[in-house]
Amino acid sequence: MAVVDLLRARLLDVLSGQPSGTPEWVQQLESGADEGYFPVDSAVWAVHCDIATLVAGPRALLMQALHPGAMAGVHDWSRYREDPFGRLTGTIRWITTVSYGGTEQARGASAWVSKLHERVQGTYPAADGRPVPYSANDPDLLTWVHLAFADSFLRTYERYAAQPVPGGADAYVRDWAVAGELMGVPNPPRSVAELDGQLDQIWASGILRADDRVADAVRFIRRPPLPRTLKATYPILFNGAVATLPPRARDLLGLRGAGPAGVAATRALLRSTAAVLGPAAAEQTGRRRVARLRGDLDRAA
Repeated sequence: MAVVDLLRARLLDVLSGQPSGTPEWVQQLESGADEGYFPVDSAVWAVHCDIATLVAGPRALLMQALHPGAMAGVHDWSRYREDPFGRLTGTIRWITTVSYGGTEQARGASAWVSKLHERVQGTYPAADGRPVPYSANDPDLLTWVHLAFADSFLRTYERYAAQPVPGGADAYVRDWAVAGELMGVPNPPRSVAELDGQLDQIWASGILRADDRVADAVRFIRRPPLPRTLKATYPILFNGAVATLPPRARDLLGLRGAGPAGVAATRALLRSTAAVLGPAAAEQTGRRRVARLRGDLDRAA
């Protein structure tokens, strides 16, 4: 197997659980009954098919870990050590289906995740030691996860993508609010100003913190058990993700952002990785569905 083919297989295995071909769940996106929640030229399509998502993922995980309720859910219920990429694959499947699938497929994927969340509940210790109950479907936790996700995917795209966000950053936040609503997020932000404002409110509440659980999660995100062929380059992506974190998050996590040379290295690695992976299969599948549906309408007319 050629080196490029080997790298592509390893990357696809980590991201989708299938080193060759297109996963069946991606193929099913072509059979959707409508064009979905987002047009093919939307901000969501552009941001989520860009190679910068490889940086957005670790960045979102780092942000999410700062909420003790979210961190408790991962600590108590996730099998990320035994199955390090199972959760990643499940998250990618949800994002992809909501972004590029039909509306019924997007609703189904969101309901599936919400169902999984029903059992994720327990308590975490407050700063004074008292137990605080949490549930993965609590509105405040759903809100924090949505904010961390939207902020991470937007900021990494703005830093590393070659093209500006179609329609501007507000368009991405507004469109992705639909995904928040599908997951039960109350009042998801619909502009960058609202996104920043809601993040500021959570920071001001004092609930975000770093403890031993967070430190353990950071170590895992910094050095995940990747295949040997990917281990050498992953630190560049990690440092590129840290570079886009707000300073207050970096300080709390005990991380230092990459300087200009590190950001340039991240851009170069993303470009070369995009060349290895080629076009995003999910986006291409979504485009084929839209073309089929529009063709059906043209013939009916």
